[in-house]
Amino acid sequence: MTSATPLDPELLAILVCPVTRTPLRYDREADELISEAAGLAYPIRDGVPVMLVEEARKLGASR
Repeated sequence: MTSATPLDPELLAILVCPVTRTPLRYDREADELISEAAGLAYPIRDGVPVMLVEEARKLGASR
């Protein structure tokens, strides 16, 4: 489940979690942006991060 386009490092540098406003970690294997502070994983679809809380997966939940 890898995206066709790798995530732009410059984009990752400016994105923050919409809940906590903390930096995100890119999980290449899961193709998600991880917010450790919020306990959420935001999906990346077609190379575009989906930064909506209602689309995020709770960490520890099944993919």
